[in-house]
Amino acid sequence: MDPISQYCQSVIDTVRRIQSEQHEAMTSVARLLADKTESGRSIFITGCSHSSIFAQEAYYRAGGFLLMNPIFLPGMTLEVRPVTQTSRYERIPGIAEAVLSDSPIREGDVLIIASVSGRNAVPIEMALWAKERGISVVALTSLTYSQAVTSRHPSGLRLFEVADFNLDLLCPDGDAVLEMEGLPVKTAAISTVTGITILHGVVSETLRLLIERGVTPPVFVSGNLDNGDAYNQALLEQYRSQIHYM
Repeated sequence: MDPISQYCQSVIDTVRRIQSEQHEAMTSVARLLADKTESGRSIFITGCSHSSIFAQEAYYRAGGFLLMNPIFLPGMTLEVRPVTQTSRYERIPGIAEAVLSDSPIREGDVLIIASVSGRNAVPIEMALWAKERGISVVALTSLTYSQAVTSRHPSGLRLFEVADFNLDLLCPDGDAVLEMEGLPVKTAAISTVTGITILHGVVSETLRLLIERGVTPPVFVSGNLDNGDAYNQALLEQYRSQIHYM
């Protein structure tokens, strides 16, 4: 089988595993998000380096839930140059507390923390900080990867050991899935595909639960559709107290 077919098959197989193995965890998180939305609380999502992609995907997009608020960590998103700084910064204790203390996140809110390995100091510190303040913590992480490595946080804990809820990316340690003759390491990372699949699945179930409860959830339409801008602006005004990226 050629690499294109191999990678596509790996994605298909893993997404099928998500559907069966992660359904219960995803439903539990969706219930949490629906409860918090209904009670007027806020939902935040964050991640370091490539895991910041999950925060970018979750907010301000066509078909997306308006109430997903990103927290972008300074020096830890991929537009930083040199990009190698992102790997250094996410291992430094103290940064997370400084960022979260100045953010609008409050007791009773939800913080989704994406970290594929779940071992670095910043995501673990964020989880500990949030839990101490009565904020629900959801980890988007790979349990296989995390269990294969040690923590880089002074506590010795990994993200999945701190979080209230774990959504398993089901990717291998190292993330890449393809072996290729002549290449000494694996290639073709899969966590972005699986993580975004999990996020959209959770959000979709959140919306269904809200509708079931008699709440019409705010969802962006494409601004490139006629009247899309006006539709979105009205929702942004209506839900301003739960939106923190405007």
